[in-house]
This record gives sequence, C-alpha cells and structure tokens, in this order.
Amino acid sequence: MDILIGILEQGMIYAILALGIYITYKVLNFPDLTVDGSFPLGAAITALLMTNTNNQLINIITLNHNPYIICIYALISGGIAGLITGIIHVKFKVRDLLSGIITMTGLYSINLRIAGSANVPIFNMETIFSNKIIDNILSEYLRRYEVLIITFFITICIKILLDLYLNTKSGYLLRAVGNNSVLVTTLAKDSGNVKILGLVIANALVALGGSIMMQQQGFFEITMGTGAMVLGLASVIIGTNLFRKISFIKSTTAVILGSVLYKASMSIAMDISFTRASDMKLITSILFLIILIIGQGKKKKVKLNA
Repeated sequence: MDILIGILEQGMIYAILALGIYITYKVLNFPDLTVDGSFPLGAAITALLMTNTNNQLINIITLNHNPYIICIYALISGGIAGLITGIIHVKFKVRDLLSGIITMTGLYSINLRIAGSANVPIFNMETIFSNKIIDNILSEYLRRYEVLIITFFITICIKILLDLYLNTKSGYLLRAVGNNSVLVTTLAKDSGNVKILGLVIANALVALGGSIMMQQQGFFEITMGTGAMVLGLASVIIGTNLFRKISFIKSTTAVILGSVLYKASMSIAMDISFTRASDMKLITSILFLIILIIGQGKKKKVKLNA
C-alpha cells in the first residue's frame, strides 16, 4: 500500500512537469531542453525564498514565507526561462534545439547563484504539505495522505485550466502553430509570439513542478533537473500512445496517467533483485527506448492500414 501511495504521489508531481512538456513536444512540436534547467530553477527560487528568513524584502513579498505564494514565484521564474528560450529562437533565429540547450546551460550557474549552494535543506520549515492551514483542514487520518491529496488537487486544477485555455482563441492558435505556422500567419497573427507564449506556459508549469518536488523531498539539489526532459517525455509518450484510442480521455488526462504509469514501471524495475539505485538512469534509458520503439511500431501499423 505504501508503495502504491508513493507511486501516485511521485506520479502526480511529475505529471505537472509532463503537462509542461506536453505543450512543447505535442502542441508546439518544439524539442525544448530548457526543461532540465527550469525544473531545478523552480526549486532554487523556492529554496531562496524559504531559507532567507532575515531578509525584510523577501518577508514582505512572500507574506512571511507563505509556501503557496512561493509556488507562484517559482511559476513566474519558469515562465521567464521559457521567454528567454523563445526570444533566442524566434528573435535571433537560433534553431529550436540549440535555443533550449543555451538556456539550460546558463540556468545551471543561475540556479547555483539563486540557491547559494548545490544542496539546500528545508527540513522543519512550512511547506504546501505541512502548515497550519493544512493541519486545520485535514483530519488526523487524512494527514497520512496529505501529499497525495494536495498533489492530486494541484495537478487536476492545472489540467482543467490547461484544457480551458486550449479551447480559447489563443489556445487554438497555440495548437495551430505546432502543425502549420503558415496558417497562423494567414490569420494575421505572429506565429513567433504564439510560440514564445507556449514556451512561457510550458516552462512555468515545469518550474512549478520543481518547486513542489523540492517541498515534498525537503531539499534542493542542483542535479534534480538532470533527466527531467526524458522523464516528462516518457510520461507524455506513454500516456498519449496508450490512451489515444479512448475518445473520452483527453490528452492532458492521458499525460497524467502516463506519468503515474511511468513511475509504476520504474518502481517495478527497481524491485528486480539485481538492480541497484545507481541503475536508475540505465533503467530510464531502456524503458524510454522501449516506449519509443512501441510508439514507432504503432505508427507504421496505422500507415499500413491506411
């Protein structure tokens, strides 16, 4: 039971990251490597705002280190990272992959500057999972599941907001620019600005995921973004491939389910007797490769049947 709860908790947190990657990978058709930098950026901002308790300015802007307000700042920081990638790509005509790599590389040093150290613990501090408000709302029995309840609530809220946004005029333009940017131009809209907006939204979600992950695990680690892109991408591919024929499941829901299934697959693989914790990256690579091969196989089958 504890393993299942752990999988659901981790799956829900990484689903926020995966929803951000869904926007860049599926909607914008943009291979955005900024993610590996914006995920720890959200965590670094959270570490900075939580641990500097003697700074009057931080006390004021965070309403005395309110963890929910701090999440908003993490969200904004990720949006700025996406904005920089978008400007590099759209305004300076740098290729999409290189734009993300440039921002990601720069963010490593920036994250270290912001957090002040490669590892920052926040044990015994109020987080979104442990504070007076949550203690008053949840009964003693439900507090055992507070991480799952809160992450589920946040993830579902983000999914609903994203679904609503994608059905607006701006959302339709976002989806159109990934398929046919010329169509957007014929509608007298700047496809470059639409692409930048998509990168801002995507990286804002990714950074929010980093902030929540940091508060759940209780510390900031500079390497926590390594492999975030692969993890999120695997969740998107699993979800969209497995559930694409089920019409009543929206793509955003499929991505969330994909994230949970990915964490479950990783948990099962780690339970195999000869594997070690240090094999995590190898298992991730193998699992990701299998998912890609299965996805390619399905595409070929569809073409043959067409």
